[in-house]
Amino acid sequence: MMLTIPDVLTAEQLQQCREALDRADWQDGRSTAGHLAVRTKANQQLAQDDPLAQQLADFILAQLGRCPRFMAVTLPLKVLPPSFNRYTDGGTYGNHIDNAVFSVPGTPHRIRADVSATLFFSEPDEYDGGELVVQDSFGCQRVKLPAGHLVLYSSGNLHRVEPVTRGKRLAAFFWTQSLVREESQRSLLLELDETIQALTLQVPESPELIRLTGVYHNLLRHWTNT
Repeated sequence: MMLTIPDVLTAEQLQQCREALDRADWQDGRSTAGHLAVRTKANQQLAQDDPLAQQLADFILAQLGRCPRFMAVTLPLKVLPPSFNRYTDGGTYGNHIDNAVFSVPGTPHRIRADVSATLFFSEPDEYDGGELVVQDSFGCQRVKLPAGHLVLYSSGNLHRVEPVTRGKRLAAFFWTQSLVREESQRSLLLELDETIQALTLQVPESPELIRLTGVYHNLLRHWTNT
C-alpha cells in the first residue's frame, strides 16, 4: 500500500526548513549505509547528532502528530525521528530494502520499521531525476511530489532513488512502527475508518455509525501488537 499526504507543511514552514537546510553541514550518506547498501548509495545526509537535524526532526514529529491522515494510515506506536538527505550532481540510491529494526538515536530503544516515509522539501521542477521508485504488488510506482507532501509505503518493499542530474533534491525520511504489524490489516482498518468518516457526513444521526465504530475499535484491539 502506497499513499500520499499533501501539505504536511505549510509554505511558510517549508521556507523555514529550506533556509535551515541550505546552511546545513552535509555529510557523506554512505556513513549510515550497511555493507550492501554502501555500494549503491551516493547522497548526502545530516549527522544524527547535528543540532539542526534534531531541531528539524522535532518540528516534523510535532506536525505529524497534528496530521489526522498520517495517524489513520500508519496507526503509529513509535516514529523514528526523521533524518535528512540531499541528492545532487548525479546523486542516487540504488535498489534496496530498508532495515527491519532501527535504534533510536541517543536511547536504548529500538523500533521495527513497518512504514517508510519520505517528506519532500524540493519542488519537482527544481531538479531532474530523483524519482522515488517503489516496487510493490502493483508494479513499480514512481513518486516525485510537490514540496511539503509526504509519501508512505511498506518498509518491506524494494525501492530506489533515481540519479539527480540537475538541481538538488532535499527530503526528510523516517520509519514508523505501527500498532498493527500486518499491512493488509492496516489497509482494512483504513478503509473502514474512511467509510465511517464518509457516513458521518452523509447520515450523521444513523445508529449504525456506532456499530461500525465499535467494529473498527474491536478489530484494532484484536490486531494491535504492543
